[in-house]
Amino acid sequence: MKLLEHHGKQLLERGGLRVPRSGVASSAEQARDVASRIGSRVVVKAQVPTGKRGKSGAVLFADSAEEAAGVTERLLALTVDGYRVHEVLVEECADIARELYAAVLNDPVSKGPLVLFSTSGGMDIEEVNRATPELVRRHPVDITRGLGAEDALEIVSGTDLPERSREAVAEALLRLYSVYRESDADLAEVNPLVLTGSGDVVALDAKISVDPGSVPRQQAVVAGAPASAQEQLTDLERRGRELGLQLIELDGDVGVLANGAGLTMTTLDVVHHYGGRPANFLEIGGDAYTKATPALALVLDNPRVRSLLVNFCGAFARTDVMAEGVVAALEELRPDVPVFFTIHGTGEEEAVRLVRERLGVEPYDLMDDAVRAAVAAAAHAAPAGAVPAEVR
Repeated sequence: MKLLEHHGKQLLERGGLRVPRSGVASSAEQARDVASRIGSRVVVKAQVPTGKRGKSGAVLFADSAEEAAGVTERLLALTVDGYRVHEVLVEECADIARELYAAVLNDPVSKGPLVLFSTSGGMDIEEVNRATPELVRRHPVDITRGLGAEDALEIVSGTDLPERSREAVAEALLRLYSVYRESDADLAEVNPLVLTGSGDVVALDAKISVDPGSVPRQQAVVAGAPASAQEQLTDLERRGRELGLQLIELDGDVGVLANGAGLTMTTLDVVHHYGGRPANFLEIGGDAYTKATPALALVLDNPRVRSLLVNFCGAFARTDVMAEGVVAALEELRPDVPVFFTIHGTGEEEAVRLVRERLGVEPYDLMDDAVRAAVAAAAHAAPAGAVPAEVR
C-alpha cells in the first residue's frame, strides 16, 4: 500500500522527524486558505503515489495565496504517471542548506532491512548510484538487534557532513528506521532530507509503502490514510483488476509473464540480480492462463517495455497448456519487442516444441540465461516508436 506524501509525513512527524508546516487541499479555495495560514512562499505538490513529480511538472511554487490557488487548479487537472491528481499538499518552503537522501527498505540480498544514506539528496538516487556509487552508504540491519545509535553514527561518519550536524542526521536515521518498523513498511524513503540554514534536519518528502499483508495489525495506519491513498491504481493496474488479473506496474523495461506468485517474484529478483529492471508483476497461473491475450496486452501497453520474458515452471499445471495460451496471444498481438522463454516441468517437451515450431523462438534451458538475454535486449532496444525489434 503506497501512502501519499502527506500521510507519510504524518507518520514521520509522529515518529519524531521534523516536517514543514502544510495542509492538504482538494480545491483552489482550500489551497488559498492553507497558503494564507502559512503566510509565506509555498510549494504546491500533487499527491500521487509516484516519484519524480518535479520532472512531471507536478510540483510548483507560489509566492502568494492567490497564486497558490491558481497553481492548484492547474495541478488538479493533471494525470501523473497514470494517476489522476485529486488533492495537493500546500507546504511552506524550507531554508535549504544541504539536501540528503535517507531510506530504509526490505533487502532481498541480506534478507532484512537495509538503510541507505547519501549526501547527494534531491536527485534520482539510482542515477547517483550508477554515476558515483561511493556516495551511497548501505547498512544491512540485523533484524534481531535493530538499528542502534552507534550504527547510525557510523553510517554518517566519513562523509562531508559538517561535524556539528552528524549527530542530528544520525538521530533522523534512527527515527526513520522506527517508522519503518512500527508501520510494517517495505520502504520508508525521504528525498530530500535537508539541513536548514539554522542546522535543523527536516523531511521535505515522504515515500512510504506499507506491506499489504500487515493491514490487519496496522489499523491505525490504514484508518489515517485517505481512501485514495489505499487504492491508487495506474490505468494498467485498473484494467488488470477489471479482467481479474493481479498486475502491479513497476518502473522498469523488462516485461514479465510467469505462472504463480512465487515464481514471478523470483523472476523479478533475478532480473534485478542481472542489472535489469522489471516493468511489472503479473502472474498467469491457475486459470489465468486462459486470459493470456489480455494479460499480454496489458504488459505490452506499458510504453517502457523493451523486452518480454516468459517463465513457466509446471508442477500441478501443465506448461504446454500455459504455453498454448501465450503463443496464441503472441500470434494475435505480434509484439515489436524481443521475446525470451524459459520452460520447465510438467509438459516441458511439448511446450518447448510448441514455442519453437509456431514462433520460431528457441526457449532457454536455464532461467538465468533467459533473464540475462532479456535484460541485455531491453538495454539495447530502440526507443518506443522506432523500427520494431526482431523477435529472437
